[in-house]
Amino acid sequence: MVQGIETIFLRGLAQPTFLSYHVPMNIIHVHLLNPPAPQALEILRNQLSSLIQLSTGPDLPDPASYEILVAGRPGREALLASRNLHTLVIPFAGLPAVTHDLLRDFPHIAVHNLHHNAALTAEMAIALLLAATKFILPFDRALRQNDWRLRYTTSPALSLHGKTALVLGFGQVGQRIGRACHALGMRILATRRDISRSSEVDYPVEIYPPEALADLLPQAAALLISLPDTPQTEGLIGETELRQLPQGAVLVNVGRGSIINQAALYQVLHDGHLRAAGLDVWYHYPQSESEWSSTPPADLPFHELDNVVLSPHRAGQSSETERLRMIALAELLNHAAQGQPLPNKVNLDRGY
Repeated sequence: MVQGIETIFLRGLAQPTFLSYHVPMNIIHVHLLNPPAPQALEILRNQLSSLIQLSTGPDLPDPASYEILVAGRPGREALLASRNLHTLVIPFAGLPAVTHDLLRDFPHIAVHNLHHNAALTAEMAIALLLAATKFILPFDRALRQNDWRLRYTTSPALSLHGKTALVLGFGQVGQRIGRACHALGMRILATRRDISRSSEVDYPVEIYPPEALADLLPQAAALLISLPDTPQTEGLIGETELRQLPQGAVLVNVGRGSIINQAALYQVLHDGHLRAAGLDVWYHYPQSESEWSSTPPADLPFHELDNVVLSPHRAGQSSETERLRMIALAELLNHAAQGQPLPNKVNLDRGY
């Protein structure tokens, strides 16, 4: 079967005869509400099927006939403008609260994410894990002052080889984190909401439901969190859970800040129950450009702790992020053009 061509084999003739004729295939209208930079947009256009008709910009087409809308935080007008709209593509991972609330009024619209930055996020998790366990930053700061004294003290660094890593959230990011930890010689435990879903991994891992958390935490020398922000995950890790981790364990969070109780996390780092932490997600964010240079990420002074590596929610960022986003978006839209199921469907009830 060639795209756009139907082939029929006619039986009962002296010689087999094949007749081919063109079958008209529907053009799919897609509107990209917030277009990227011209170079990235060119990458997208070059990857798209000829069956995709793409419009871009904050001004909606007139008449609006798009079937797929690409937007992270669309307004109500954009969802109402086209009677043909059946799919919303959020061009990143996650479901913003404002979008989640709005979509309750549009149950007929399917929602899909892009996971173009899954590898980048997993890489940052491992970078934070290694920086935290090896205490890279305090030694770096000292040597910049020509101070070698830390080298001649008892090292606080932790060897990860042979230890157990517990990955909370075993989706596309979590599976990559697990693979990297396995490569470091670690045993991998993981939790995921639906343990019946297949995980295409090429390393040994023990997968448990979230209800097993209390039994898993005492085994973990490293706790790595890649969960989404949902009502079920908010406040999941409090003081009880943090104290269930072994003395001297390390924690990495590339999920959402709200998953871990802020005060409890600060306390277990301050009193040394946790050896170290690498944090890419926080409790406060700038609300405008004027606040970029003056917004504390938390209510408590994590920045004063030498056993914390701070990162300003940049795990998914790189010089290649927009190229990867456009390639992933084109792949998803091309699935639609070919009549195939779209990947990364969001369950609104679960919030991811």
